[in-house]
Amino acid sequence: MRSHLVAPLLALILAACGGAPRERSAPAPDDTITVTSSNFADADPTDWPGRSPDRYPVHGIDLSRFQTAVDWPTARANGVNFAFIKATEGGDLVDPMFDSHWRGAGAAGVRRGAYHFFYHCRPAAEQARWFIRHVPRSPGALPPVLDMEWTPTSPTCTIRRDGATIRDEARIFLDIVERHYGQRPVIYTTVDFYEDTELWRLSGVEFWLRSVADHPGEVYGGGDWSFWQYTSTGVVPGIDGEVDINVFAGSKATWSGWIAARAL
Repeated sequence: MRSHLVAPLLALILAACGGAPRERSAPAPDDTITVTSSNFADADPTDWPGRSPDRYPVHGIDLSRFQTAVDWPTARANGVNFAFIKATEGGDLVDPMFDSHWRGAGAAGVRRGAYHFFYHCRPAAEQARWFIRHVPRSPGALPPVLDMEWTPTSPTCTIRRDGATIRDEARIFLDIVERHYGQRPVIYTTVDFYEDTELWRLSGVEFWLRSVADHPGEVYGGGDWSFWQYTSTGVVPGIDGEVDINVFAGSKATWSGWIAARAL
């Protein structure tokens, strides 16, 4: 029903994933990447009606200032293969735990990426520059992430612009950030935002999709994806409190190939 442009160079590597990196020579998979099986629990588990996240071998987390105590070596040993870390929001907020999480994940050998939470009352270009100001170009890092969702509980900005405007703003952010880091950002989003703004119309974009009640293939109308956030109540050894858990869309070999193609 929907399609996103898929770069020929990764047609085989990313057959199970969404979006498409920019065209380049196909890199060899990184044989040094070790995938650790997850040893996670869930404080509020889902009785999955369809395909379970357990079928995917590469698990990871996303986190922010709400996770104040992380033993990164323990988390890595128990299956945290990647971590998306909140860096910035809007044009004037920096997550106070970003630097600590960024250093800790890197030291423990966790593949790390930074994400920006989009604020609908600031220009996209201003937000892109704010993100660039605070997120280093660390070799081997995952592509940057643009987190786009509605903000009905925001104390300062609850506007809901039309889909065409949202997609234009997304392109501005993606273009500026891509020029700086050399990688097209991934877009994280939720079901309602994806549908309301028709984000699937954006070409050349990989998606990280939230779906906590069923497989994203069922919830997002068959749209492509590379990462799936399947719970916000995860319990992970080494992390105090609950945390979001995610899976990568492909096999261990596909993960290695994706890293080779998409790491900064």
